Amino acid sequence: MTAVPTVPQHPTGTTEATGRDRRRAWTVTVLLVVFMMVNFADKSVLGLAADEIRADLHLSATQFGLVNSAFFLLFSVAAVVVGLAADQMSPKRLLLVMAALWSVAQVPAAIGGGFAVLVASRLLLGAAEGPAFPVAQQATLAWFPDHRRNLPGALITLGVTLGVIISAPGLSWVIQHHGWRAALWVLVAIGAIWAAAWAALGADGRHRPATAAGDRPEKTRAAVPYRRIFASRTWIGATLAYFTSYWTVALMLAWLPSYLRNGLGYSAHEAGTVVIAPWTIGAFVLLAQAGITGRLMRRGVDSRRARGWVGGWILVLGAVCCLALPLADGTTAKTVLIALGFGFGGSYATIAATTVAELAPPSREGGALGTMNAVVTAAGLAAPALVGALVDAQGTDGYQSSVLLSGVLLAAGAAASFLLIDPARDITRLPG
Repeated sequence: MTAVPTVPQHPTGTTEATGRDRRRAWTVTVLLVVFMMVNFADKSVLGLAADEIRADLHLSATQFGLVNSAFFLLFSVAAVVVGLAADQMSPKRLLLVMAALWSVAQVPAAIGGGFAVLVASRLLLGAAEGPAFPVAQQATLAWFPDHRRNLPGALITLGVTLGVIISAPGLSWVIQHHGWRAALWVLVAIGAIWAAAWAALGADGRHRPATAAGDRPEKTRAAVPYRRIFASRTWIGATLAYFTSYWTVALMLAWLPSYLRNGLGYSAHEAGTVVIAPWTIGAFVLLAQAGITGRLMRRGVDSRRARGWVGGWILVLGAVCCLALPLADGTTAKTVLIALGFGFGGSYATIAATTVAELAPPSREGGALGTMNAVVTAAGLAAPALVGALVDAQGTDGYQSSVLLSGVLLAAGAAASFLLIDPARDITRLPG
């Protein structure tokens, strides 16, 4: 049996894509980039309004951390359930329902209420947004063969960073001038507009990539049980590495604006601008990674090195910057290290998604990606609550402690990426 082909070839059982199909593929991709932008604007709003919410609702740092953690309580469960459903149902319909629920979920907190209403609202929003990334990746990758998946996969992940980069200054302005509940109403409206656009222009891809082994038909690979995929070293390595990366993403969303204001002395307006720095760096890292990985694979380099090793070095750079924070002297130096550490450290998602999509048969992609996302986003459940406890216990020093912990985790994730990821090896060990 041979490894996944790394040279262009037409999918088994399909004809070459027409110009209309290519235009539709990129229309869907653009819509799903915007989908992820809305998703992460929803996630980031509480972090941007952290001080205002804590003052308005009289919350301790630990309580505010629990509010952010509540978002992820059903997030992981929903990612598994909907990810599995995506293997049997139309991703277009699932995405439409999810986007509509995003708007509905934020209405109670936008209207009023205290701590309990805010927790319930975030709980429902998390359940609706939990499957967003794996289903969006699956819906996008279904339009492209494996050797052309790096760019669209990276663009979907880029939507995450663009969502914060574009929304943070605007939402910060709304929060400062009209209150944090007004910012929720803005997000309700944006979610409804996207749902209407998707209902009109969205579509399910029918592409099926070539099999990982030229002599093994897809109908045989479809019989691979999920447990065999989850037990593979590649799935475990990608999931562990992505978990450590998502830990930094969760901290950026929930606590970075507060760290900039209370720990580094930025004003609310300045923090709303500076907070986009790691996301901007992450955007460049994502595009560079897609270009490097795509070039390596077109030259015949296997995924172990083109994805696993490239992803590992990204996490190493993030870890080094985070761990160097105590050595920095002054606000500017600390800001640069945090931006670089979180920018590199939070940029592993595309590597994880394309690696697992390569490993799993098309009929198992949704479940494999959804379950990975469920495990990974457990970091979002733990990180905000832990940082809140650190801040209550250590004061502003708790922020730096959380960055150092992120550096240690990123180093462990890099090791997993280097040592465990090898899709070609593990595909040959799956049944079929």
